[in-house]
Amino acid sequence: MTAGQVVPIDGKNYGDPDDRSNDRQAIWMVSAWAAENKLVLGQVKVDDKSNEITAIPKLLQLLELSGCIVTIDAMGCQKEIAAQIVAQEADYVLALKGNHSGVFEDVQELFAYAAETNYVDCDYHKTVDKGHGRIEIRECWTTSAADYFPFVRNASAWAKLQTLAMVRTERRQTDRVTVEVRYYLSSLESKADKLLHAIRTHWTIENQLHWVLDVAFDEDQCRVRTEHAAQNFAIWRHWALNLLKQEPSAKCGIQAKRKKAGWSTDYLLKVLLL
Repeated sequence: MTAGQVVPIDGKNYGDPDDRSNDRQAIWMVSAWAAENKLVLGQVKVDDKSNEITAIPKLLQLLELSGCIVTIDAMGCQKEIAAQIVAQEADYVLALKGNHSGVFEDVQELFAYAAETNYVDCDYHKTVDKGHGRIEIRECWTTSAADYFPFVRNASAWAKLQTLAMVRTERRQTDRVTVEVRYYLSSLESKADKLLHAIRTHWTIENQLHWVLDVAFDEDQCRVRTEHAAQNFAIWRHWALNLLKQEPSAKCGIQAKRKKAGWSTDYLLKVLLL
């Protein structure tokens, strides 16, 4: 993969979770997404009675990540996962939330102190986007100040931890304004524009993969449960989505491309023989 490419990793429920026929529940899978190329790189099923924390290391082992930036939400913000990413010669941006009691409060307090000092030790970047009837303002502060890290509990236990980041997102709509503040740990250097780009890119796995699977493939309504069928179908849908996204001649959405492949053998062969 291209050095510097962002690789978001996230989990998704596959199938209708309300279908309890035959005591078989929907499966949960963790996927890796090549944001630049819009391709699913791999996926691993989360074991029954387990969670994403155990599946993410297995997925990482399948990938060649040298030079890439791996982004994971709060569930995957674990010291062992950070160490594995670094061992595979990649960098990480991990969302930090209250499930890391102590570390979360430490980082939160450090940025509160930074605000009082006018962010003198921080790099800063801001973006403004308009569309869909709203304005979104994103501000990112990052710091690698050496005198900050002694105040983060067990900071040295996080492999190659270089930067703490805070992102403030303000969404302005006609009838309301909402503000959200999030915190991150990263092995990247303290460059706010690069960190904000990686953080924003992480959400493409939701918007360009998970959402498309639900809308174009109606995945949430799938009731396949027998043995390994649910997992196999999830992999086939990923494979089909990869092929359809890379086929450039049809100027339409994924759902329309699927229909066209069903109607036209010539177009189907064009998709399959990419």
